[in-house]
Amino acid sequence: MKLNELKPAPGATRNRKRVGRGPGSGTGKTSGRGHKGQFSRSGAKHRPWFEGGQMPLNRRVPKRGFHNKFRREYQVVNVRDLERLPEGVEATPDTLFEHGLVGKRLQPVKLLGDGELKRAMTVRVDKCSAKAREIVEAAGGTVETVL
Repeated sequence: MKLNELKPAPGATRNRKRVGRGPGSGTGKTSGRGHKGQFSRSGAKHRPWFEGGQMPLNRRVPKRGFHNKFRREYQVVNVRDLERLPEGVEATPDTLFEHGLVGKRLQPVKLLGDGELKRAMTVRVDKCSAKAREIVEAAGGTVETVL
């Protein structure tokens, strides 16, 4: 088999639909767009949430409570997860990301005190609970918080 002999599997490709080519084609005259209306016109489009002038869902639904737009979302890492890091590695947001303990490199990280730590290690995170700090320091490590 050579590159110039490659072709799609049978039935994988179809011919392009040629519209507006007479009544015998099945898509003549209105070209499959029906009669009149917004979508028979050229350039017809609307936003996915547009409901034809009806009051949109996000405006119909009642809203309650206070929504703080300055809220900070933290990625949570428990003390037991630090055991998964190799020996001698400092726990920073970058190393946590590289070892798959957090999903986003730039979102702040908070250390929580669920689990145990059997070895001393340096932990640099954005925030830390009191219990987590206590566990890390009891194991002989140190915790440095940025925020």
